[in-house]
Parts: sequence; structure tokens; C-alpha cells
Amino acid sequence: RRWGQLRGACSLDRGPKRERAVVKLGITGDRNFRRVHSILQVAVGNMAALWKVYQRLMARHPWKVQIFTAGTLVGVGDVISQQLVERRGLAGHNGRRTLKMMAVGFCFVGGFAPCFLGCFLAVVGMLNGLSVEENWSKIKRDYKDILITNYYIWPPVQLVNFYFVPLHYRLAVVQCVAIIFNTYLSWKSNQL
Repeated sequence: RRWGQLRGACSLDRGPKRERAVVKLGITGDRNFRRVHSILQVAVGNMAALWKVYQRLMARHPWKVQIFTAGTLVGVGDVISQQLVERRGLAGHNGRRTLKMMAVGFCFVGGFAPCFLGCFLAVVGMLNGLSVEENWSKIKRDYKDILITNYYIWPPVQLVNFYFVPLHYRLAVVQCVAIIFNTYLSWKSNQL
């Protein structure tokens, strides 16, 4: 909300609307406003440039970019899981766990949910050092919950995505939801 107010204030010319928005945001003085405005312009410009590079790479090397994107999103999901869900803090962050999750994402993530999720749990359990019996017990305990959550999230997202989202934004929508799902998947699969 604050970001939208700031963006709206930066787009306003001088006048009472801008002054109200600036006061509401706590930005005092014209100099501070110009500083915030220039930072916002640079950030938006950098994101647009990054998105263009991503689209170009996706057109040239779709397979490689999808593999890289999948691994990165699984890694981001694990970082969010450790920092926001589990509240480990930077000192308690398990970097090896994030790297393991990224490796699974790079090598293994695909569109085959039932098979993928079962194998995902088995691979993560193995990487966490579980015995075969412990791993099988964990799969029996967690697989159904993860699969049901998968089916609660992805069909509605894809339905909305294909019917209402313009083609050039669909990948971004899926990637944003993937970060949320990967956060859940990382948290659930690493509960021993």
C-alpha cells in the first residue's frame, strides 16, 4: 500500500494532491521527495531492464532458463521459509539446506505434480540423511497434505492466469505463486 502511495505521489505534479500524499507518507521537504522519486525511477527502470533481458534469454534458451528459474524459485522459497516462517534469522540460516533445495529445483522440478511431489519428498529426505524407513514414514505422513495443497493452489491460479492475464504476464504470475508454493514445500519437506 505504501509503495502504491509513493508511486502515486511521485507521479503527481506540484499541487495539493501531491502535498497530501507526501505528508501522508512522511516525506518532508522537496529535496527528500526528489531523492525518493529518483530512487523509485531507478528501481523501476532496473526491473524493466532485467525483465527484458529475462524475456530475451527465455526466447533464445527456454530450457536452460526454465531450469535456472525453477532452481532459483525453489531456493527463494526455502530462504523465505527459513526467515519468515521458521524465523531462524540470518545467523541461524541453513545455507546447505537452501543449496540442497536449489539442487532439487534445478535437477528435478517439472509439471508432473503427483510423481514430482512424491519423488521430491524422497530426494529431500535422502539429502537430509533420513533412513529408508524414516523417509518412507515421512512420505506417508506428508505426501497427501502437500498434494492437496498443490491442487488447491495451482488449478485456480492457472485458470485465472489463462483466462484473464495477458500472455506476456503469465510467466510472471506463475513465478510469483511458485515462490509462495515453494516456501510451503520447503517448510513442509524439511519438518523432520
